Amino acid sequence: MVTIIIPVYNEESAIPQLLDALDGVMPNSDAILIDDGSTDSSTQSAKCKGVKVIQHPYNIGNGAAVKAGIRSAAGDILIFMDADGQHDPADISRLIAEIGPYDMVVGARNSGQHASWARRTMNGAYNRLASYVTGFPIKDLTSGFRAVRAELARDMLPLLPNGYSWPTTMTLVLLRSGFSVKYVPINARPRQHGRSRIRPVRDGIKFFMIILKICTLYSPFRIFLPVSATMFLLGLINYAYTYFTAGRFTNMSALMFTTAVIIFMMGLISEQVSQISLLRQQVRPPEVTVNADPSDANVQANEATLGLSGKLNLESIFPDKTQE
Repeated sequence: MVTIIIPVYNEESAIPQLLDALDGVMPNSDAILIDDGSTDSSTQSAKCKGVKVIQHPYNIGNGAAVKAGIRSAAGDILIFMDADGQHDPADISRLIAEIGPYDMVVGARNSGQHASWARRTMNGAYNRLASYVTGFPIKDLTSGFRAVRAELARDMLPLLPNGYSWPTTMTLVLLRSGFSVKYVPINARPRQHGRSRIRPVRDGIKFFMIILKICTLYSPFRIFLPVSATMFLLGLINYAYTYFTAGRFTNMSALMFTTAVIIFMMGLISEQVSQISLLRQQVRPPEVTVNADPSDANVQANEATLGLSGKLNLESIFPDKTQE
């Protein structure tokens, strides 16, 4: 089952056309519109068509609307798309077709389909930085048009921000967690209605900080090592200059070398902490089947260990200790 999640904010003129297009290409899908505090009647046409609508009392954020949709979705595959007409519903089938071999499929815009040259330049820089962080060629980090397995999306809910940077976080978390991602070229149309509420400077800084946060969370050495190497190189250059000009080793060179070593050691410790955290997340306690057949050997073994009351039976684990 497929659930289509569409965050909406003041898209009154775009919704009827979008819903008609979805009915034409995905008639059996389950659509959820999340009205993030619109001041117009954006979701009125959806209610008339019987489409599920989640209403926020005020504008919380695009990411918050997406998270509300994830919590309410019943499908095994979740489709995320904008309500402004840029994403073509006909491309949804192409994304779904790749789910199975891949855990998430993202519709990738080409460089000429961004709203402005500033957005195009910044997205290109983010793609290169994110590709370095993940070790995977990222073609469109900020694309919100994607298909993902529902259980993965639910697992990421605590990490997703409330703002527009949720696609960045979702992509980086999945890649750094070892899941598979594929980019499918799409023909993103010009915005059909309204105007974009993404601010290149304000939101650009947020995107940059999120990339650094995810990197330090999953692979901190990729941040600490270049900084340490840069400080060491600066110290070496300063030492060479002062040695040939003044014939001595200065305090500034010592400070740079010391700083490089400290940053390197901090990165090494952070890497170990990150690996320990990932190992703890991967280890799960054994599950005990409830209301199973009492004659089953596994159930009897579990009862011997846990006791009939469900509490830990210490005598079966430490017989010598309980006899003292």
